[in-house]
Amino acid sequence: MLYLSFYFPPSRASGVYRARATANHLVARGWDVTVFAAPPRFLQEVAGSADDALLDTVDPRIRVERPRLSTFRWERDIRRFSRFRRTMPVLAARLYDAGQRIFPEHYSSWGLDAVGRALRLHARRRFDVVLATGNPFSAFAAAWLFHRLTGVPYVVDYRDSWTLDLFAERPAYPPDHPAWTWERRVLGDAAAAVFVNEALRGWHAERYPDVADRMLVVPNGWDPDLLTEADPVPTTPALRFSYVGTVTAAQPVETMVEAFRIARGHPELADAELHIHGHLGFSRGAEGILRRRLGLDADPSAPAVDPGLRYRGPVAKTDVSRAYAESDVLVFLAGGARYVTSGKIFEYMATGRPIVSVHAPGIAAAEVLRGYPLWCNPDSLDPERIARSMMAAGKLARARDPELRAAARRHAEAYTRHTVLEPLEATLRTLVGRRRSTRGAGAPR
Repeated sequence: MLYLSFYFPPSRASGVYRARATANHLVARGWDVTVFAAPPRFLQEVAGSADDALLDTVDPRIRVERPRLSTFRWERDIRRFSRFRRTMPVLAARLYDAGQRIFPEHYSSWGLDAVGRALRLHARRRFDVVLATGNPFSAFAAAWLFHRLTGVPYVVDYRDSWTLDLFAERPAYPPDHPAWTWERRVLGDAAAAVFVNEALRGWHAERYPDVADRMLVVPNGWDPDLLTEADPVPTTPALRFSYVGTVTAAQPVETMVEAFRIARGHPELADAELHIHGHLGFSRGAEGILRRRLGLDADPSAPAVDPGLRYRGPVAKTDVSRAYAESDVLVFLAGGARYVTSGKIFEYMATGRPIVSVHAPGIAAAEVLRGYPLWCNPDSLDPERIARSMMAAGKLARARDPELRAAARRHAEAYTRHTVLEPLEATLRTLVGRRRSTRGAGAPR
């Protein structure tokens, strides 16, 4: 299998854990997997986001290639400009813009180089199937072009949405934008299309009804190899609320801070603390903005405006169990609504701890949380209602009911990565078996 996954370890982008788990799962099930991922320079110098510890969690049997990517869009150092760009900057920009009109994404050069590399590898040992995950959606276009040149079937995995703005809940592009033409083209030839929740699958099925019977849902999940059993570690008699994960601009961070301030006005939570474990944003420059939104001083060493708020800094994925072990209540902070699940919620449930929701009503993650016995859901972004849910979660945390905690973990067991990825693996295996039988080559191993 060829796996087109731009964001793969050591990237720390939000979708990297799904990609890592998918590749590891397929290798464990007997597949020979080659991954095409982002070049290191992009992760280090452009995105500025990498977690080298994640590399150690990738199965060594996986082959990782890193196609070239033009950094024209991001390059600001004129000493790194090509001779052509230095001498003819206007013409260089016009040529770049012309390429964007053909395929509207700044990662298209990576997709083209991926096709060239794939053809060379295919000539030596044929691929049976291609799996492409987006974003970036140049991976989808590369899978489509490779299919057109070789006939190898491909599956697209929408861990994100291409033409739907998930947070505004409206189309991301005007009707005449080339992204619509490309999406129609890609889905039309795809052997299957995968979505992270039913709401997203339904939105796409409505717009592409001819492909609806090839669409399936493969939710995110949690990784047992990265999350050891998080039994409580007593650190202080005060209750510790925690958010674990990257804080982003799309999240209602001010609402969370205000709700916690109100909750601390209650005698039972007067000494409670809210700990933030994780990066502030995915890109350079985001940290300062998010520090201000959280009520933190621009100086990382300065105390928070609210004495109960603690910013603990980034935590490596391989060390995340410690953060959970030190937490009494987990705060599920999420942006968007109907189409957003967020991979973090599966990990939260696996800890068996009380969870407080801080997100808009109707979020897709509610389908996953429904039935979780320690979920405190205000069903609102009103700080007063969220504060009451925080108080309820505090009572559950202090009660430490072993039966409720066991029931919570049983609920989470249905969402281990190996469980949720089985339908995808079965779909890929069926595609390969069908193609081999058509060619008279027998069934796949």
